Amino acid sequence: MMSATDSFDLHVQDTIRSGAGLCDEGVVRSVVSEGPDEVQDLIGIGVEFVREKKNDELNLGREGGHSRRRVVHAHDLTGREIERALLEKVRKTSSIVLLENTIGIDLLISGQKGDEHKRVCVGAYVFRQEGNVVETFRAKVTVLCTGGAGKVYLYTSNPDISTGDGIAMAFRAGAEVANMEFVQFHPTCLYHKDAKNFLISEAVRGEGAILVDEYGSRFMEKYDPDRMELATRDTVARAIDNEMKKTGRHCVFLDITHKDGEFIKTRFPGIYAKCLEYGIDITTDRIPVVPAAHYQCGGVVTDEWGNTSLDGLMALGETACTGLHGANRLASNSLLEAVVYAHRAARFCESRIEQIRERKDPGMEPWKTGAAIDLDEEILIHHNWDQIRRIMWNYVGIVRREKRLLLARQRIDEIREEIEQHYRDYCITAHMVELRNIALVASLIIRASLERKESRGLHYILDYPSQIEGIRQWHIFKQPQGGSGKEWEMRVKRIGA
Repeated sequence: MMSATDSFDLHVQDTIRSGAGLCDEGVVRSVVSEGPDEVQDLIGIGVEFVREKKNDELNLGREGGHSRRRVVHAHDLTGREIERALLEKVRKTSSIVLLENTIGIDLLISGQKGDEHKRVCVGAYVFRQEGNVVETFRAKVTVLCTGGAGKVYLYTSNPDISTGDGIAMAFRAGAEVANMEFVQFHPTCLYHKDAKNFLISEAVRGEGAILVDEYGSRFMEKYDPDRMELATRDTVARAIDNEMKKTGRHCVFLDITHKDGEFIKTRFPGIYAKCLEYGIDITTDRIPVVPAAHYQCGGVVTDEWGNTSLDGLMALGETACTGLHGANRLASNSLLEAVVYAHRAARFCESRIEQIRERKDPGMEPWKTGAAIDLDEEILIHHNWDQIRRIMWNYVGIVRREKRLLLARQRIDEIREEIEQHYRDYCITAHMVELRNIALVASLIIRASLERKESRGLHYILDYPSQIEGIRQWHIFKQPQGGSGKEWEMRVKRIGA
């Protein structure tokens, strides 16, 4: 562990408690125990985490759901710092070819349709925005690491490219996808008419910030009197949602003004600077915040090495469903999972390099446009994009109802029909690919939500407000091969049975 006052067992307990009974305990224990070594690897690559001035030890933060201070960080820009160091390393590695401004369209699958045991992923069709061309990339191993799907919702902390591409590609290819109903809404995104996708880190609450209404009254004691603002994200997001609905207000406020101003500026330089751009001085002003779609706890089902149910295909990061997060992700476990599983996937490939090299290249047909014509009206894309995101926000949000889910399913199915027709009629564009993907991911979220007849973790449904005791299960979806694309298969995986 990173602290003498912490332990692996405590981190495991916090993760399982957050996951509401649907975590795979074996996965949790292995990821937690491998974490410190991966942090050291990142430091070796060049990631500059914040250290204590007095002894050069790593400075540890605390976030919601954690019983100890254990989160290493780079002030409030940890993800960006990790990305910076890794990209720098990649660009210096001659054996890696980095292609930017590209988007995966679909996976290349060889083998006989209908025979699951003979189907292998052998690469992908990739759209290159520079030149508007589709290229066929063949590979012995294909890894999906495309992030989450926050853009399925109207309000999200995610960047515009988070359109669930990897999940959609894998599902269309016949890979198993699980736990899509568990969409984590981050409780505190900045609420401002000019702000877009700006997250107020959970670490702000970890350093003592409190949630208050417009009158300055603290309200979390009504929802979780023990953990208060450091309750898990599902609890805090629902509390804010309920306060907003009760009062009719558009936001609540995060208040850290009682802390020393210089400490705030030093600990949260990014948040301080961004809020100041909008006229909010967080050392003296309360921060207006709202929940927003943040993290997909479900995804493409993988084993302990990152392998999916399709040979030759791996999935990592938010694209994957490893069993770590269960029904609700513990804060910062996402970065931990990403580095641990990336290392595992590399070790797996390294240990089987000879077998991988022996895989035959079946040769695949190049992309064919057929009679498709150029799309000259982007309104066809933008209208459906807006419709999907509004439907998901209004009908499949933080608090759900079965009637709304059924309406959402009907409307999304109709929109998907229209999108598939556009996909057949017009030449590929990046926006069209992303639209097709968010429509499929939206459908997966809705169908998974309808299957879960209980409220558990991030899935809170008014028709079934209680958690079913004694039954803990995943819902795993798959698109059967050889069908029209409209058929769905589902199986149930019992946890802890």
